[in-house]
Amino acid sequence: MNNSQVSNETTIIPTKDGPYIVKGLKQLSNSNGPVEANEQIALCRCGKSSNKPFCDGTHSMVNFSDEKSAERVPDNKDEYKGHDITISDNRGICAHAGFCTDGLPSVFKLKVEPWIDPDSASKEEIAKTITKCPSGALSFTSESNEKNIDSAEPLIFIAKNGPYVVKGGPRLEVDDMGNRATKDHFTLCRCGGSKNKPFCDGTHWHIEFTDDKN
Repeated sequence: MNNSQVSNETTIIPTKDGPYIVKGLKQLSNSNGPVEANEQIALCRCGKSSNKPFCDGTHSMVNFSDEKSAERVPDNKDEYKGHDITISDNRGICAHAGFCTDGLPSVFKLKVEPWIDPDSASKEEIAKTITKCPSGALSFTSESNEKNIDSAEPLIFIAKNGPYVVKGGPRLEVDDMGNRATKDHFTLCRCGGSKNKPFCDGTHWHIEFTDDKN
């Protein structure tokens, strides 16, 4: 790999008990549009910065810890086989964005077990819904190919009162990506409360995390 390739690669480094150091990112945005950023930025992940999404050093004052909790949902991928499609799901890396249960409730059922019925809609409807999953928890197999979200260029979207939604396959420097179908897209905690750091587990919703600026 030559020097130009190295400099053009987008990397995300979750620092120990500190922010995400992001290098080489071209697209950072929130619900209001593009966010101006430098070639290297530090994104808050303790949830307490007064300059969100950027780190202001508050993590050191609130004793932020990036340790995973022993009480986190296990990292297991389950399969739900239908006639035309097989749906894979890993609750351990789910950000609980709700695109599945809100978008196709006949297949993705709240408070029901098994909660996925792959034969309750067409494979086209299911595929369309799963491609909206930001965390990588859901994927599907049809005609021997596992399908996921693809993005032409690495980007980070700052979800309103939610996680960092990452697409485009930047290199995330962690030892364990979890049992997911792809490394192309994932959601990173920014409220500071996830039990599965650095990944979002939906805790922002339970603790009513807010960020009026983004």
